[in-house]
Amino acid sequence: MRMSGARIGPSPEILTVSGDGLLPYVPALAQLRITVFRDWPYLYDGDPAYEERYLRSYVDSPRAGVVLAIAGDEVVGASTCLPLTDETANIQAPFVAQRIDPARVFYFGESILLHPWRGHGLGRRFFAEREAHARRVSTCDIAAFCAVERSVNHPARPVGYVPLDAFWRNRGFAQATGMGCTMSWREVGATAETPHRLNFWWKSLTGAALS
Repeated sequence: MRMSGARIGPSPEILTVSGDGLLPYVPALAQLRITVFRDWPYLYDGDPAYEERYLRSYVDSPRAGVVLAIAGDEVVGASTCLPLTDETANIQAPFVAQRIDPARVFYFGESILLHPWRGHGLGRRFFAEREAHARRVSTCDIAAFCAVERSVNHPARPVGYVPLDAFWRNRGFAQATGMGCTMSWREVGATAETPHRLNFWWKSLTGAALS
């Protein structure tokens, strides 16, 4: 969900880090993920130890990139990407099922931003920086991400919530028909993990047809 409002300070510094350059930011990024994903639509009850292990996958992927938004000494936003070949099998599987070589795809993991900084163009910047990184370090011709599927009647859905579909389409992405995956996490207030359906969105990085 995007929010608008008065800018709360100078524009954050934007930088992209990779490999060991990410290590100093891992604790802050773990907490940022927990904070942002606790809200709708993910309702994720995060665990710092798990988050730090998850972020190691970006440290260990030589071509991964994490775009950081830093205001003063605080990481207020981040956006991740890495080659799909470095992702888990369940993320690769929908592409393999469509006979799309995972080596063609650069996977955009997440874009997370604290509420006060939303509505100031940082989301657009995150997408642009990730696409630039993908082109810089790979020959991938497809960018893709996935987003959780939620019922419009879900009891936790905020009144007036506007999905990000239009924002993604304005970045050139389209929903990949019939392509999705399942991830499990514990929701806020739950005692155990439950499976969640996520749908893929994709974009050609060359302008060629997606196939």
